[in-house]
Amino acid sequence: MGHGPSTEWKTEKSGAFKSKLGLILFAVFTPIYLIFVIMSVVSPTFMASDIGPLNLSIVYGFGLIILAVILAVIYNHICSNKEKGDDACEETEEGVE
Repeated sequence: MGHGPSTEWKTEKSGAFKSKLGLILFAVFTPIYLIFVIMSVVSPTFMASDIGPLNLSIVYGFGLIILAVILAVIYNHICSNKEKGDDACEETEEGVE
């Protein structure tokens, strides 16, 4: 029993844009993470230094998590706007025909 697709799928026009944006955001995050790893390996005593009630490694680690979430929200926002723009262009092109 072939019921067919439950939704109408459109062609993905912004795939290249999304890939490029993802690589840019990855390039932003990676050096910050690498600094964390290198500091942890080279100077664990420095990473154990206190910042208030917590040590630097915990603060830096939570900062990395928060940064990753912020970058994900930025990625989602930009890609959603790009898809809306592509859909608007597609609708105007269909109206012209």
